[in-house]
Amino acid sequence: MRLTFSTEHQRLDGDVLERPFTLALGDEEPPVPGILWTPAGTGSPTAPEPTAPAPLILLGHPPLGLDRMYPRLVERARQAAADGFAAAALELPGSGGRPPLPGADRARAELRRAVEAGEPVADETVDALVLPLVDRAVPELRAALDALLALPGIGGPVGYSGGVISIGVRLAAVEPRLAAAVLFAGSFVPRAIAEEARRVSVPLHVLLQWDDEGNDRRASLDLFDAFGSKEKTLHANMGGHTGVPPYAAEAAARFFVRHLR
Repeated sequence: MRLTFSTEHQRLDGDVLERPFTLALGDEEPPVPGILWTPAGTGSPTAPEPTAPAPLILLGHPPLGLDRMYPRLVERARQAAADGFAAAALELPGSGGRPPLPGADRARAELRRAVEAGEPVADETVDALVLPLVDRAVPELRAALDALLALPGIGGPVGYSGGVISIGVRLAAVEPRLAAAVLFAGSFVPRAIAEEARRVSVPLHVLLQWDDEGNDRRASLDLFDAFGSKEKTLHANMGGHTGVPPYAAEAAARFFVRHLR
């Protein structure tokens, strides 16, 4: 796997370096876009070698495209850099300019129809929408880890933050370099992923919006109960999907400071 950095980069707040990149997955696969943010003195071949490698946080996001999610991602990256961490985000399969996943549009339309009609969403619909995404995204994130951890000034431990919770569950279950995860409840979870949650053992901080209009609260609570981690915290706030209070991000940041330093 190979990272190729764009010649276009910028400094945020004077010391956070933002560098777009592409991840080459193989000769027959188009490269995957991503963004790396690093504190001063890390992540660049020309930067002075820091006294210790910066831990890395993978920033998860909904499958809406990096461009659309950029304002939220860069805010989280700034917080990570302020705490001494590098952060990276990778374009999800089927998002941005990447080819759509087979059957995803049909499954998404069926899910939308069921939700608008107030009907239960069939397990088959959730599986068709989520499992192909997880099956593609997790190996790509692990390949990105291989390449990112080889950069000067970046090292473990590794955290995962946010995004599609099923991706976070699978990654936490299979990736030994992952030391802690912040997971955002609020998306549909296949039954197979809920079973995988029992294999997760890393410390978890799970964020749940209690009145999320598109989320099955009972299913989110059952998923939290299924996690095999000895340390797991449920941070529940009143409000809908987009009503996450600012102090929820502060609590997640403190969680990573405890576990990645």
